[in-house]
Amino acid sequence: MDYSSQNPSSDHTVGKLNSLRSQDHTMIRRCIELAQRALGKTAPNPLVGAVIVQDGEIVGEGFHPAAGQPHAEIFALRQAGERAQGATIYINLEPCNHFGRTPPCSEALIEAGIKKAVVGMVDPDPRVSGSGIARLQQAGIEVVVGVEAAACQELNEAFIYRVIHRRPLGILKYAMTLDGKIAASTGHSAWVTSPTARSVVHQLRGACDAVVVGGNTVRQDNPLLTSRQELHTPLRVVMSRSLNLPADAHLWDTTVAPTLVVTEPRSNPELRVLLRERGVEVIELIPLSPSALMTHLYERGFMSVLWECGGTLAAQAIADGSIQKVLAFIAPKIIGGSTAPTPIGDLGLTTMTDALLLERVKWQSVGPDLLVEGYIGRAPGNNG
Repeated sequence: MDYSSQNPSSDHTVGKLNSLRSQDHTMIRRCIELAQRALGKTAPNPLVGAVIVQDGEIVGEGFHPAAGQPHAEIFALRQAGERAQGATIYINLEPCNHFGRTPPCSEALIEAGIKKAVVGMVDPDPRVSGSGIARLQQAGIEVVVGVEAAACQELNEAFIYRVIHRRPLGILKYAMTLDGKIAASTGHSAWVTSPTARSVVHQLRGACDAVVVGGNTVRQDNPLLTSRQELHTPLRVVMSRSLNLPADAHLWDTTVAPTLVVTEPRSNPELRVLLRERGVEVIELIPLSPSALMTHLYERGFMSVLWECGGTLAAQAIADGSIQKVLAFIAPKIIGGSTAPTPIGDLGLTTMTDALLLERVKWQSVGPDLLVEGYIGRAPGNNG
């Protein structure tokens, strides 16, 4: 069922229908708010919130806190108790209909006596993908699908990408001056953007499962790569062929957050010993490439990977398909310098018609800076 099937015959019916539509949108937005409380914590599971309404009153709410924990619907049902009987449940994602780490939520909703379910979007996971909705309908529960669908898809874009492509969603984030520099010609880069923009970056890290830098970033910037707020801190990942890295880098302090170093065989055995003594995980990948790293992170169950690397590694990650989304912070500063580093290294593109285009572009002010967000599409001359 959807709203288009309604055929109101009176002003009273129109008013009632509009009121129901308004409530449906409000409650699905509430589901999204609840789901966001677990940002960065649910991989490989999606972000899900649920709200149960009886006679216009919210009687139960919940969200999925982490993989292996009960789903959002279960928390909402527990809170609602007997008042779930004959109630409407709102969920931003279709309820599961299979046994995984937890029993199917569809059966729990049926047993609780839910009368109606309003679902934001169909789950793309082949184990669900419409079967949860079908099971509810078979049990006589009225189901409305597609309320606030775009917002629901945006919330779970990393989960959707992982399910469809069997890879984590790669996000490239960089900050540059108005003339396209990420640092001065000396390598000094603190700070390109404002504290407001840096706060947004911390929130972005908190929503991701891993954040990746190259060895040069460790040597020059000695970053922490934490969220620095009451947020989830992602796995910090360093890619380095030589492992020629400082022994006193902030990233080796694993009491703050876990760190993974990815390297090639036989690189710097002395540093490997030190890193393992400090609790840093060290693995070898052959070949050592962004694509190979993304495969490894997918196998670890990750959904979103934030690349905060320099231009050379960023170009490699773009070229081998490891990055799908770009967030560029642009500061109203001019630094100049013919040798000053830029966000993206050599992509082998020689004409402007070869340039990669960003699609679904958004612009917003972040303090004095500008944030440009978009998804990498085809080059304008590529019709394939």
